[in-house]
Amino acid sequence: MSEQKSPILADAAPLPGASHQTERPSAVKRILGGSVGRNLGLVIALVVLFIIGTITAGERFANIDNVLTILRLASIIGVISIGMTFVITAAGIDLSVGSVMGLATVVASLTAVQLAATQTSWILMVVVALAVGAVAGLVNGVVIAYGNVVAFMATLAMLVGARGLAELISGRRTQIVTNTGFLEFTRGSLLGVPLLIWIFVIVAIAAWILLNRTTFGRRTVAIGGNAEASRLAGIKVKRHLVMVYMLSGLTAGIAAIMMLGRTTAGTSTHGTLYELDAIAAVVVGGTLLIGGRGTIVGTILGVLIFSTLTNIFTQNNLDTSVQAIAKGLIIVIAVLLQQRFATRDTR
Repeated sequence: MSEQKSPILADAAPLPGASHQTERPSAVKRILGGSVGRNLGLVIALVVLFIIGTITAGERFANIDNVLTILRLASIIGVISIGMTFVITAAGIDLSVGSVMGLATVVASLTAVQLAATQTSWILMVVVALAVGAVAGLVNGVVIAYGNVVAFMATLAMLVGARGLAELISGRRTQIVTNTGFLEFTRGSLLGVPLLIWIFVIVAIAAWILLNRTTFGRRTVAIGGNAEASRLAGIKVKRHLVMVYMLSGLTAGIAAIMMLGRTTAGTSTHGTLYELDAIAAVVVGGTLLIGGRGTIVGTILGVLIFSTLTNIFTQNNLDTSVQAIAKGLIIVIAVLLQQRFATRDTR
């Protein structure tokens, strides 16, 4: 569609010294002002952290084994953060992902489930964990979309309920995973890289495609930007929100499988405060808390930044309280930058 101009403005003579064209920002400025620029800033921050770790911890930090340790640390919370990215992009919030993950580890490691998996296939444990996460997400979505309950309160209730149910089922005892097929799969490696990291990579690639190259992703962004306008445009907003929360629960189930493989145990304490770490990684990565903009690449970089920071503190035997303060400062700075970008975009 060609741009239409007012006749008065079109016929008016330009003011002396004025340019005939409206000054536009250069291509470089436009690129750096968008998602590429934000991600570039995160990459620079990650490189700076790596340099700091190399200087302070030396060889203990700058080696392949430690890099794999950082990636393993990032993999589980990274998968949860990817699901959280979709929820926050749709202008929602999910405080229950950590508890849902803990519940999924407990149910999947029940003696009855492991016995059935031994008699059939270890994949049964995977299916059970995914089913627990998806059902929890379905409940969240239905309560929020059709019950008109605020997402904060609905998922807070699920946080408490899922944790309590996990404690009730397990009797507050740790359940050991004994299925050899499951352990061999989850604790294995491919090309020298632990399988947990490969799962993280596969989930990240699938999520990027889903958010950026499918109708589902475009509708998620649209709903986060303006739910009422999306409804008037023909999007079934309530049904879509249910699917978004189911996706978040499904990623919690995937994270539960990874946690069972890493710790060889299911317990109700798994995933404690993971929801806060996930939200922090998503916000630092550049996804707007108010919805309408999401970035999978940014979320991954945010997770890696926090994992690297944790590793640096561990390598240097620094107080975890100082680490918490540093994470808090990073989150505050990220939110302030978000507000600045959001204000600029609305001008």
